[in-house]
Amino acid sequence: MLDSRLLSILVCPEDHGPLLYVAGEGLYNPRLRRVYPIVDDIPVLLIDEAVAVTEDAEHDRLVSSGSAVPQ
Repeated sequence: MLDSRLLSILVCPEDHGPLLYVAGEGLYNPRLRRVYPIVDDIPVLLIDEAVAVTEDAEHDRLVSSGSAVPQ
């Protein structure tokens, strides 16, 4: 789990909007449908490293299992 203080300041590097924290998967931007990985408890917020989510079912699963990152 990432530190809550760190989570409170993280935003998407592309649209600067809030992210959803999905335990075991990463930080999810539902607007752009991208998952930013977390490696060794460090968020990798590089646009080129994000994984695109193309399936509607996967998007719905991530949104429903994610928790809002405190702003």
